[in-house]
Amino acid sequence: MNWTRVLQVVSTALLLAENAQGFIGICPTQSMANTNASPSLRESLALFMGRAAAVRASTKAKTDAKKAKTNAVYGKKIIMAVKQGGSDDPNANRLLGDLIKQAKANSVPVDNIQRAIKKATEGNVGDFKEKTFEAYGLGGASMIISVLTDNDNRATADVKSTVNKRNGKIAEQGSVAFMYDRKAIVEFGEGELDEEALLEAAIDVGCEDYEVEECDGEAHSRVLVDPKEGSLMSEALKSMGFDEENIKVTLSYISKAPVEVSDEEFEKNMEIIDALEELDDVDDVHHNMSN
Repeated sequence: MNWTRVLQVVSTALLLAENAQGFIGICPTQSMANTNASPSLRESLALFMGRAAAVRASTKAKTDAKKAKTNAVYGKKIIMAVKQGGSDDPNANRLLGDLIKQAKANSVPVDNIQRAIKKATEGNVGDFKEKTFEAYGLGGASMIISVLTDNDNRATADVKSTVNKRNGKIAEQGSVAFMYDRKAIVEFGEGELDEEALLEAAIDVGCEDYEVEECDGEAHSRVLVDPKEGSLMSEALKSMGFDEENIKVTLSYISKAPVEVSDEEFEKNMEIIDALEELDDVDDVHHNMSN
């Protein structure tokens, strides 16, 4: 199959559809049918466009699943914050206030936030517990699995089963974690960052220990700080004029010694990670793969 030729025909057909008088909204396959292309090329085009549609549908499904996961994670964290802080008032409960800001920055709907706060005050809600698992993948890869659960036995069984079934190995506590730094990652959308202005703003809010990291292939940077100072850096960026809605604060484990694995090993490790992230109790999975 000459896919280069197929793509050339697709481009030509789309261009004809856009420029033809009276053909606004015409289906590309109809334009294709009006060309003098061979039946095999028309069949190839249909196959190509079918695959493209499938990819778009798969991407949307993954995006929707990620949003649902984010909403669920913040819902549990908010419940835990209300219980630990002893108040459902974000002004009196700083942990809750910070989490609400993080949730909004990560596009969690306000209704979801309010439901979680209300649920936390109900007597039949279980206590959520944070826990981490450490694991080895293939090719020298390692993982830290963050869990937020109200059923420790279930979470432990699910995580171990998911890793072991895919040829990974659960590691002893501490055997992987020492190779990572715990950081708050503060992202602020597109726009140039004046590092001198950031230094001044950070000092003003009491956040002096931070690192600016360039994001490959993106038009912005991100700032890494101590987990306790994520909200302070957020305030510093807001004082510099960055839009509050674009500022996101997430906690992550950053590898001190990234490793590059083979393509096959990478795919198999990602199968482990994807399966873990589908578990309800898993908050996030961090790894040290550089590719």
